[in-house]
Amino acid sequence: MPLDQPLNSLGFAKPPAETRVVVAMSGGVDSSVVAAQLAREGYDVVGVTLQLYDHGAALAKKGACCAGLDIHDARRVADEMGFPHYVLDYENVFRDAVIDEFADSYLAGATPVPCIRCNERVKFKDLLETAKDLEADCMATGHYIQRKMGVQGAELHAAADANRDQSYFLFSTTPEQLEYLRFPLGHLPTKDATRALAGEFGLSVADKPDSQDICFVPNGNYAAVIEKLRPGAAEPGEIVHVDGRVLGQHEGVLHYTIGQRRGLGIGGLEEPLYVIKLDVDLRHVIVGPKEMLATRMIPVREINWLGDEPFASRTEWNLTVRVRSTRPPREAVIRPLSATTAEVEILTPEDGVSPGQACVFYAPEGGRIFGGGWIWRG
Repeated sequence: MPLDQPLNSLGFAKPPAETRVVVAMSGGVDSSVVAAQLAREGYDVVGVTLQLYDHGAALAKKGACCAGLDIHDARRVADEMGFPHYVLDYENVFRDAVIDEFADSYLAGATPVPCIRCNERVKFKDLLETAKDLEADCMATGHYIQRKMGVQGAELHAAADANRDQSYFLFSTTPEQLEYLRFPLGHLPTKDATRALAGEFGLSVADKPDSQDICFVPNGNYAAVIEKLRPGAAEPGEIVHVDGRVLGQHEGVLHYTIGQRRGLGIGGLEEPLYVIKLDVDLRHVIVGPKEMLATRMIPVREINWLGDEPFASRTEWNLTVRVRSTRPPREAVIRPLSATTAEVEILTPEDGVSPGQACVFYAPEGGRIFGGGWIWRG
């Protein structure tokens, strides 16, 4: 091979036909377009779909990934584009690594984000190792995020389309994983551009609706799933004002989240009240005025750092942070306490900050992700 062999679109100095790429296929339009595009470019594509939970129980649920209908859709795309496709049974792994923690965290009064744990503990860990076992040069996914090469190696950057950006859910991607991963959709300007490619490739999933809910939570009904996983979890208790007044009864702490206003069942009061705290031990849902939700100081742990210098090499970092996937980044000062823990001070207080949510670090400008960690107490 000549020494001046140009890099292919995946960053390897060899022809696409000699570059094997495992594509994580959920059965949706995004990962299907990635697989089809790479196959069209001549890469040695291997599609892999993970069966993550009882697909028999999920067949009737549209818009969920990694269940029966979606496995069928992924297999059909592989047939249409002419590359091999494998289904791996990861139900036990998924239950142990994601679902059990989700249920336990919710019962402890936290607001977990299982999609992050799934990427961290299943897709970018076990599936990535499977890709290496298949002697793939890299693994590609349909996530909307960008991987760019910097001075110190691969960097994580927000997607070109801010409305589709999934960086909040991928902050725990390690530098080692980032060297191996590829995100071919991150540069696209809109989701319409992805669907246009699906139509161009003639894919049967071109008009398939996007997934909206957590895959194993039908219709967003968290409580029903948790009650099934943890029988007896929905124990009744009291709704208590921060001043100590008992305002009503509830049917289980698991039905409430920090910042919630609607559906409290305590109408007739003059002031609007919000869930300020969940006391699992006393089975109290504690409510109060909105100003009590404002949070400025946030303790963060299990930090995954993606900066060029060691995290604890400075006394503080001036970055922006996002404490919910739906909110824009806010200016913050991050003060390391160790290599994996920190105190985060948000310069403009945020409402509804909850244990179990992620706190993701961003560059003040330019969209680079510097990692993040988990909010661990209110």
